[in-house]
Amino acid sequence: MKFTLSWLKDHLETDASLEEICARLTMVGLEVEDVDDKAAFKPFVIAKVVSAEQHPNADKLKVLMVDTGNGQPVQVVCGAPNARKGLIGAFAAPGTYVPGIAVTLSVGNIRGVESRGMMCSEKELEISDDHTGIIDLPEDAPVGTSYAAYAGLDDPVIEINLTPNRPDCTSVHGIARDLAASGLGTLKNQPAPSFVVAGETPVKVRLDLGEDKHLCPGFALRLVRGVKNGPSPAWMRQRLAAIGLRPINALVDITNYLTFDQGRPLHVFDAAKVTGNLTVRRAKDGERVLALDTREYALSPAHVVIADENGIESIGGIMGGEHSGCDEGTTDVLIESALWDPMNIAKTGRTLGIITDARYRFERGADPEYMVPGLERATELVLELCGGTAAKLDVVGYEGHAPKVVDFPISEVKRLTGLEVSTEEGVSILTKLGFGVEGAGERLRVTVPSWRPDVDGKADLVEEVMRIHGVDNIVAVPLPSHNAVNGKILTTMQIRTRQAKRALASRGMLEAVTWSFISEEQAKLFGGGQPALKLANPIAADMSDMRPSLLPGLLTAAQRNADKGHGDVAIFEVSGTYEGDTPEAQRRVAGGVRRGTASLNGAGRLWSNAAKGGGKPVDVFDAKADAIAVLEACGVPMGNVQFEAGGPAWYHPGRSGTIKLGPKIVLGSFGEFHPKTLDALDVSGALCGFEIYIDAMPEPKKKATRTKPALELSPFQAVKRDFAFVVDKTVEAAAILRAASSADRKLVTGVNVFDVFEGAALGEGKKSVAIEVTIQPVERTLTDEDFEGLTAKIIANVAKSTGGVLRA
Repeated sequence: MKFTLSWLKDHLETDASLEEICARLTMVGLEVEDVDDKAAFKPFVIAKVVSAEQHPNADKLKVLMVDTGNGQPVQVVCGAPNARKGLIGAFAAPGTYVPGIAVTLSVGNIRGVESRGMMCSEKELEISDDHTGIIDLPEDAPVGTSYAAYAGLDDPVIEINLTPNRPDCTSVHGIARDLAASGLGTLKNQPAPSFVVAGETPVKVRLDLGEDKHLCPGFALRLVRGVKNGPSPAWMRQRLAAIGLRPINALVDITNYLTFDQGRPLHVFDAAKVTGNLTVRRAKDGERVLALDTREYALSPAHVVIADENGIESIGGIMGGEHSGCDEGTTDVLIESALWDPMNIAKTGRTLGIITDARYRFERGADPEYMVPGLERATELVLELCGGTAAKLDVVGYEGHAPKVVDFPISEVKRLTGLEVSTEEGVSILTKLGFGVEGAGERLRVTVPSWRPDVDGKADLVEEVMRIHGVDNIVAVPLPSHNAVNGKILTTMQIRTRQAKRALASRGMLEAVTWSFISEEQAKLFGGGQPALKLANPIAADMSDMRPSLLPGLLTAAQRNADKGHGDVAIFEVSGTYEGDTPEAQRRVAGGVRRGTASLNGAGRLWSNAAKGGGKPVDVFDAKADAIAVLEACGVPMGNVQFEAGGPAWYHPGRSGTIKLGPKIVLGSFGEFHPKTLDALDVSGALCGFEIYIDAMPEPKKKATRTKPALELSPFQAVKRDFAFVVDKTVEAAAILRAASSADRKLVTGVNVFDVFEGAALGEGKKSVAIEVTIQPVERTLTDEDFEGLTAKIIANVAKSTGGVLRA
């Protein structure tokens, strides 16, 4: 929403500076996004042509001597046909940026004559499209002073960022009302329009919407005869241009001006181009209309239109038609002011791809009680600027506005915000904002004005009092501390969500965030696709359904990584899935997918990797281990957990499982994916996955409070040592691992096999098993003698337990 400072002061009596106004706007919830102080116009000054001679080398050019007010005339070469001695206009010196031609001036040489500046046209200053000649000012224009100040071009433009719930501030008058309520000035209320009415409006309006009367709750129309259309006055053109609107003609400019001034969108029809009466109806399937933006739109019964006997003349509440638009030849005009359903306006604008100032206001909720006064104000301006005679106003369909009444305990302000606001101040704030307040003492009855459709209850009234009283007056208060981690802060579901994420991250998986919407085909593939889970307005064709599972998104994410060269992927997500359209049907699920060789031990010194010439492909057991890790992290009693062979249809039937807690509670499933599932998703590679239903886990049993010992980590660096033992083929590797681990259970913290070898050099019936031993000092740094002693113990234990000898 844009407006100029002088425009605001038409509605607000205030001495506040621009900086004070901007600060207060942000404080009352109307955030200032940008302020254009029109600095670009400051270099232009009013200058007088003291002589005008023919250019010696060009018939269409003149050499001017220009008085800029500093006593030293400046030579300027000019080609404007109206350049003459005595003319007073706008001068730009070298170094000035001229916006209309996007050029920064310099000292030039034109056909052999030096030119030190430029006399400007209105187009070159972007005041209008007129470039037939340079600006011609009255004789009393003060030479040497700022042209911007003289012409009103130094009027700062303020842009605020409106939230969708504030339709009242889509008008300059509404913004002024908020500022006045905050104490920054006094709201000006214009007198009601007054003009002579003669005759009837011959064009009648019929609302043909059947049971859907809410699509157009009211329609007002008036004929004005004998108008003379032409340019709007300079002050109106300047304000419209300042906020980015192109002035067109007086009739159109009036409607655009009132859209911003009063928040009341209107439309004007050239009465001579309207055939018969007007009908507000649904468009017929396939009907087309050429709109004012010169684009043709194909309509459907979802769109509401205004039509005459020849067809559609306007897309209701969005944009008028080109056929009945007003131009310089218009003599009789129909002024329309109507009410439209916000939801239908939003859908129509979105499906047709039309963004207009009218749509912006109607889809937020225009003031129903200003439908008629807004048309009266437009009529007054038309008569003032274009002349003519106004006919009687016709109003169809409007049944009046039933205001909402809210029971408002003033103590709610203190309870919800912590602000101490007296009853008198609260009543004063609401009254200045236009609310009707009845009652005294603690409880008030507040009547909501027609321009505030966003106010429904007492919390909304608290917000009104709070923002006008001052959000900066709210004192920051820290939350009370708690004695224990998670003590009465997080719910069980939140705690388990965190635990599940930490457990999966510790297993080398990366967290992903995927779309909650998937295609209908993918939804059906994973048990979804019900009509209740279809989106009414999907953002894309392949995002039409709410997801019944996390796995489709994770699988496609894994494939995208593989397509970019990252084939070994382990990702997880803890989020919601949907089995129905009620809150109870939304589930909290932890799901994950591994691809390629991204198992927990898929890469590294593992004997099976060496045996297979690379990393081990993921399988059902990797998915099972991930699922168990989530269950353990969430505190599920694993002694009661049951694993059954087979899972949902999207898993491989022989390589999947279902996890249950007792015979009825299903905690989740895991497995390798069915080839048909992967083909349907256009996914390939070794893939496994799991899903655990966090919301299906029973609440933990309450236990006696006890102090948990702090985690103690060794400050000393761990060391790894490799050993290769030659043993009989019948000896299990696990026996070697146990023997090595028992050498010193405090120092030896890990043992794993990284190579198995068989060959004639080892002897008949022999094999070599290589192990890696992790040694973690606890009390001190180990010396060479310590390592030698531990090594001797490991060798002795393995020899005693398995008969193995150290390989030479």
